[in-house]
Amino acid sequence: MTDHPGNTRHGSNQTPVMVWTGRATNRFQWLLAVAGAGCMALGVKLAVDSAWTSGFAPLLMAVVGCLAAGLLILFGTLAFVHVAVTVDGDALEVRCGHIGLPRRRILLTHVVGAHFAPRVTPRQWGGWGYRWRPEKGTAVVVRRGEGLVLSLGDGRTFTVTVDDAEAAVRFIRDRLHLGTGTGKSAGTSAGP
Repeated sequence: MTDHPGNTRHGSNQTPVMVWTGRATNRFQWLLAVAGAGCMALGVKLAVDSAWTSGFAPLLMAVVGCLAAGLLILFGTLAFVHVAVTVDGDALEVRCGHIGLPRRRILLTHVVGAHFAPRVTPRQWGGWGYRWRPEKGTAVVVRRGEGLVLSLGDGRTFTVTVDDAEAAVRFIRDRLHLGTGTGKSAGTSAGP
C-alpha cells in the first residue's frame, strides 16, 4: 500500500487524525511454509503408519522432532510473510503475519528522526524476521528493498521494510515537525 492521506479516524475528542498505512510482502516465505507442513505431515505419517514394535523411544523422538520442527518452521515463516505498518498522530505500529504477531508499537514522542533506507537486505540483519543486532538496533525484515529507519531517543534505531517508505518518512517528519533537511538518507547496502 502507499500513502493514504485521505484516511481519517476520529479520536475521543472527535478531531480527525491522519493515518499512513503501508505493507510489504514476501511470497518466497510460502515455500518455506510448505516445507514446515511437509515436516508435520512426515511426523503424522510416522506416528500412524509405523508398527511401533521396533523401538518406542526412537520412533517417538522422530515423531515429536518432525512435529516440533514443522510447527517452528510454519510459525517462523507465516509470521513474516508480510508486515503491516500504521502511523497515526501518536505512534508507529508494526504487525507481522496474519495474526499480527510479533507486534511493535513505538510512540512518536520517543522518535527523534526518520530516515529512508533505499536498500535493506536480510543479509545485513542476519536473515528474515524480527532481528536484533547490537551495533544496528532492531528491525523487521520481510523482504529485500526499501525501508524506514527510526532514530529513537535512547540512541537505538528501528528499521522496517515497507513499500513506499519515503512517504512514511515524510509523514512521520510532518508529525514530528521535522523538516526534510534534518534527516540524511540512511542508505544501507549489503556488502559484496
